[in-house]
Parts: sequence; C-alpha cells; structure tokens
Amino acid sequence: MAAMSTTNSTGLIVSFGEMLIDFVPTVSGVSLAEAPGFLKAPGGAPANVAVAVARLGGRAAFVGKLGDDEFGHMLVGILKENGVSPDGVRFDKDARTALAFVTLRADGEREFMFYRNPSADMLLTPHQLNLDLIRSGKVFHFGSVSLIVEPCRSSHLKAMEVAKAAGALLSYDPNLRLPLWPSAEEARRRIMSIWDKADVIKISDDELIFLTQNNNIDDDDESAMSLWHDNLKLLLVTLGRNGCRYYTKKFRGAVDGYSLRRVDTTGAGDAFVGALLRNIVDDHAIFEDEPRLREVLKYASACGAITTTKKGAIPALPTHSQVLTLVNGQKTCLGLKVCFPYI
Repeated sequence: MAAMSTTNSTGLIVSFGEMLIDFVPTVSGVSLAEAPGFLKAPGGAPANVAVAVARLGGRAAFVGKLGDDEFGHMLVGILKENGVSPDGVRFDKDARTALAFVTLRADGEREFMFYRNPSADMLLTPHQLNLDLIRSGKVFHFGSVSLIVEPCRSSHLKAMEVAKAAGALLSYDPNLRLPLWPSAEEARRRIMSIWDKADVIKISDDELIFLTQNNNIDDDDESAMSLWHDNLKLLLVTLGRNGCRYYTKKFRGAVDGYSLRRVDTTGAGDAFVGALLRNIVDDHAIFEDEPRLREVLKYASACGAITTTKKGAIPALPTHSQVLTLVNGQKTCLGLKVCFPYI
C-alpha cells in the first residue's frame, strides 16, 4: 500500500455535534453496577472524528456546546492538545457536560447509559454558531444525535445549510444511539430526514438493518442500494473486523478488515470516518477511482481496528505511522500497551 501523506492537507474538516466524557469500566464483561471502577475518557462521535483527522495529520475543527464546568474545559483542552480548533465551541453556564457510562462485553462490544437531562450539547442555538468557521470548511461532518431535540436540531440544520452553500462536502454518520431517542420510529424518521443532503454516508451493518428494517443478510447489496440517492458520492457500510462495503455511482465492492485482539470498540467507526475524510478532503477524484478508493478504505479500516485495542475512544485513536505499521504488516506493538497479534 502506498504511504498516505503525513503533511497537513489544506482543507479544513469541520465536525459538528456532541462531545462528552465516557466512563469506561476497568473490568470487561460485567454490568455497570458490578464494575469496580471506571476510567474517564473523552468521547462523543463528532469530536472523535475531529481528533482522528488531526492525529493523522489533517486540519480539523469542532463545533458544539459544553458545560461551563471542569469536564467541559477539560474537553476543550483535549481538543487543543490534539491540534483541533475549538473556535466553534460554546459554553453553557446552566447545563452540564454530557456523561456516558459504557458497559464493555468480554468481546469489546459495548452498551451505553447516558446522562443528558439536558446536557449542554442539546442547548446549542443557531445564533451561537460560528458561521465563519463553518463556511471555511471543505468538509462538514455530522451525526444524528444532534437531531433529537431543539434547539440543537435547528442549529444542526442551519450549520448544514451554511456549509453546503459554501461548497463543503457533507459527511454523515448517523451513529445511532437508540436509548437517546423517544422511539425507534422517531429515530428512523429523523435520521432519514436529512439523508438526501449528504454527499458521503457511512453506516454500520446494524444501522443498515435498523434503517431498512431488513434482516436478510443474503441481500445486503440490495438493502444498501435502497438507501442510495442521486446526490450521493459514496455510501459505506462498515462490518466491524470484516472491513466494509462501498457503493459509488460507477462501482461497488468490499474491503477486508483487520482481525485484532479487541478491548473496546468505542470510537472505531469514528476513526474509520476520520481517516476517510482526511484522505478525500482535497481529492474528490477518489470517488471516481476504485483502486485509490480501496487503498483509502484499507487505511481507514486499519485506523478503526487499532482503535479497538485500547479502552476509550480519543485515547485510542492512532497516528499515521501506527496505521502504516499495521497496513504494511509489521508485527510490532507500536508503543501501545496492547500488541496486534492476528487472531
């Protein structure tokens, strides 16, 4: 695989949505009540994507709202430490920064319990948006959590509109968190309400089943293509350690993943998206070039795989050199606590 550039791309990737604190149990395979302790880890899918971009040498900014509390200021510090612009962050004096407690199964998969009643991210208003920052982005990335309630929903729609008018590529990862929604029906309706606005969409295999309500794994391509719209440039379905499937206007296919010893899958999809955006922000011709797209997706899959080998999302996001070590097949520990033996 050809080495990806390690120099900063000229294009800014703006990520919109939630940033929070994940509390990850020190022991896997137990309930929250049984966990002897928790590790504090910064997270929130859109923020994870921004940090993933920056770790890989790209330019990223985050737009969202945090509580004017110790956690909120800690999270802004983490954005700065990782080279992500916090110019789009606003603070709320009355609401707290969101918290999530994560249950880790023995295989690294997880479930969430959220504390947002309401949290500051839900209270971002349209007039608080840094529109100049949003207009300066070449890619505008977002999820669906910010669509759940007002006023954040209106802020999301406004930011998306401004970014599109400024010529940005719109990137959408719904990142379904069903416990946060009033109902499955409402989640499906809201997620699909902005579907045809996005240029690039990434969903997981579980989200594909949820959105299409089709559990037949024998017609996955048909299910995925039922979500295609005419303005879409790239649709991706991630398959965990099995890689991903990709769909464009001209071709479709699959890329294998990496089977590593998993500790915590939190943030793996965000690492994948960050790597993808990092490599397409200045080169949309990749959408027309299948060999190059496959190369980028192999790189993105490696980013996702490495992220599963440590607890927490942002702490586990890899650097460019770490990704190349895995992609090129060098069996080293990459300076991390967990080696990458194939299993």
